[in-house]
Formats: sequence, C-alpha cells, structure tokens
Amino acid sequence: MKPFRYFNSLKRTTVLLSGLVLGCLSLSAQAQDVRAVQLYSQDELIMMINKNEHLDRVVLDRCQLVQDIEARAEVLNVPAYQFLWGDMLAWGVCVEAEPARGVSFMRAAADQGLPAALEQLGRYYANGTLVQEDKSRAVVFLREASALGNMKAQMQLADLFIAGYGSPYDYQDTYHWLYNAITDDKDVHARIANQLAALEKLMHPKAVKAARQPLDS
Repeated sequence: MKPFRYFNSLKRTTVLLSGLVLGCLSLSAQAQDVRAVQLYSQDELIMMINKNEHLDRVVLDRCQLVQDIEARAEVLNVPAYQFLWGDMLAWGVCVEAEPARGVSFMRAAADQGLPAALEQLGRYYANGTLVQEDKSRAVVFLREASALGNMKAQMQLADLFIAGYGSPYDYQDTYHWLYNAITDDKDVHARIANQLAALEKLMHPKAVKAARQPLDS
C-alpha cells in the first residue's frame, strides 16, 4: 500500500473511532441525565402544589416519572400524589386526558385532608370547571380547606359569602382567618382588606370584635 493511501485510511479510521467515542459519551451523558431525575418527596411535592408548579415540573422532567406517580397515587394512596395524578389526568399532562378519573383522584386526596385538593375542588365547583357549577358544594370544600389554613380558599370563601352564598354562621370564622392572614403581596393584602370591609357589613359588631382575636386565642 502506498504511504499516502495508508495515511488516508488511517485518518478515516481515526475519525470514525472518534465519532464512535463521542457518540458513546453522548449516550452515557444522556443516560446519566435520565437517572438524575429523582422522585419527589411528599414535602417537596406539596410545596410544588402550593406554588402551582407541580404540572410544570412533571413536564420539565420529560414525563419520566409517570409510572412512579401513578403507582403512588393508585397503589400507595399518597394524598399529594393522588392530587398530582388527578391533575395530570384531568388536563392530559403526560397522559391521555381523562377528566372524570382526574377529578376522582382529586376527591381521594381531598378525602385524606389535602388542603390544595379541597381548595381546587371548591374552586372548580364555584366556577364550573370540569364539573357543573355548584356554589353550595364549593362552600363545603372551601370551608374545609380554609380551616386547614389555605389562604386561597379563605379568600374564595369570603367572596362567596359576600355574594350571598353559604351560612352567616361561618362569617366570623372566615373574618377571623383573613384578619390574621400574613402576606407580603400588596394585591392580596388589598383584596383581603376589601373583603374584611364587606364582611363587616354582614356581621354584628360583637361578632366582628370576636373575630379580631389572634389565631392562638
């Protein structure tokens, strides 16, 4: 073989081997990237749910945890995972949309006392989202979520009361929760102030005075 032919052959072989090595390194990096996606802890998931970031996170993780999420919702009955799985099914995130099944898993999470599930079901019934609008049922779910300290539920409950839904017997508790609410969001702070003023017009002055007691009293 002539030297220049040998050299060209050796060069092609070197390029080919380099490509194979780079390809293997790329596949290895991808495999490590796949393994890097860890299942969320209960506390981490609840934090994501409260920030309304749970569905975005599932998509960001390239839908790799669908089977694990399903197992923890359907087999282990973990409330936060029931809620996440329900939301995924309801809106077709990483799975085929099945709104009826999705709402059923939200209910399962609510039955176990997950505030976010109670709040979301209350909001859905108040607005007629996925379910038929039912203000009375909305009040029930929002009342339970409010008692567990969910501020979004407390504000929505106040809006329903101000609009004439619910029982006047619940006004004092709602006023009490909102009066003691703490937020650094100026818009939320202003909304609560307006709600308190509106509730005061529906309450006896003695009830307002009692509702202004600290939360731990």
